[in-house]
Amino acid sequence: MEIGTIIPHIEALIFASEKPLGALELTDLINQAFGFMEDKITLEQIEAGIEGVVEKYQSEFYPFELRFSGGGWQFLTKKEYHKTVAQLNGDKFLKRLSPAAMETLAIIAYKQPITKSEIEAIRGVSADYSIQKLLEKELIIISGRNEEMPGKPLVYTTSRGFMDYFGLNGPEDLPRIKEVLADQIVEPTLLGGQQHVANGDDETVTDTLVDTETLEAPNSHLLVDESGELLESLFTEEEIDSDTSGQDSAKETENPDTQPGADEDESNDEDAEPGEKEE
Repeated sequence: MEIGTIIPHIEALIFASEKPLGALELTDLINQAFGFMEDKITLEQIEAGIEGVVEKYQSEFYPFELRFSGGGWQFLTKKEYHKTVAQLNGDKFLKRLSPAAMETLAIIAYKQPITKSEIEAIRGVSADYSIQKLLEKELIIISGRNEEMPGKPLVYTTSRGFMDYFGLNGPEDLPRIKEVLADQIVEPTLLGGQQHVANGDDETVTDTLVDTETLEAPNSHLLVDESGELLESLFTEEEIDSDTSGQDSAKETENPDTQPGADEDESNDEDAEPGEKEE
């Protein structure tokens, strides 16, 4: 059978189906419909027909398109018509999950399969109400029990409706945490002449930001001025000692009465002792 003859049947099946249909399901359904034919329709023919349907509805003339979502092919309205379609069932589209329910749903999506106690351990609060709401909205399902934990608690996973609603084909299609928080990550700014040096063993390796000039002069030090700003020049220990001795001598010349004052205090203390004895 030619591809052009198969395409209308593929469109009819996908349009009439209440759930997404995969290529294998379409192949079986069409072969059952044409059971009288000796030559069976192959999977390759169905996949070629699907490609033709996808290309057909990519035209701007159609307000919907054929997309692989929720584990199969289905017709979906294009995002440009979201506000228009929302008027049909406004309450359904406008209802939103509470922050607590969103947190619970995110934990289940990324940690599935997961029990209620594990969810509560992550959130730090009870999750009974949030789980009940998610079950009512058919965003999560009870997939079984954890046989290894005491009491064999129920295990929760995301539902097919969750995957279909978010346009995912499986948990592996969820965005990675690093991708979600990429805009919030602040990269360190390296100063001129600095590089990262790894230290530690093979098991624990950390990066330390060091100045490349300090690698060549291990006895050098970084100095700051009175305002706390980093000085550009590097001084060795000998230079620092000479500078500090020079500063001390300068202070002594500027404040010549500092040491004598201390001696006077001691002499005053000594003079005060006889006075106390006389009293």
